Amino acid sequence: MVSGFGLSRSRPPSGDDAVADSRSPEYRRALPEVVHNQLRDGTPPETRATLDRLVAGGYSREQAVETIAGAVEAEMLAVLRARRPFDEARYTAALRAL
Repeated sequence: MVSGFGLSRSRPPSGDDAVADSRSPEYRRALPEVVHNQLRDGTPPETRATLDRLVAGGYSREQAVETIAGAVEAEMLAVLRARRPFDEARYTAALRAL
């Protein structure tokens, strides 16, 4: 499990592998899955709050999920490139900034 993201994976890529993986169709399909998992699990609660705020602001649900997926991707790539742990505070700050 890639901790903090709600996505199972046997071994997360790192460094250049992370960048290469970020271009794959599987990776692109996984990002909205992470958002849906966070919404289902209620973790972090800021994901639901961000979805509700974006939809209230005129985004379709699909557009809101894709927008949140961008925040997931930014944090995921930072974690993989720097080989550092998931930072929920940084991620939720990114959600609030959307």
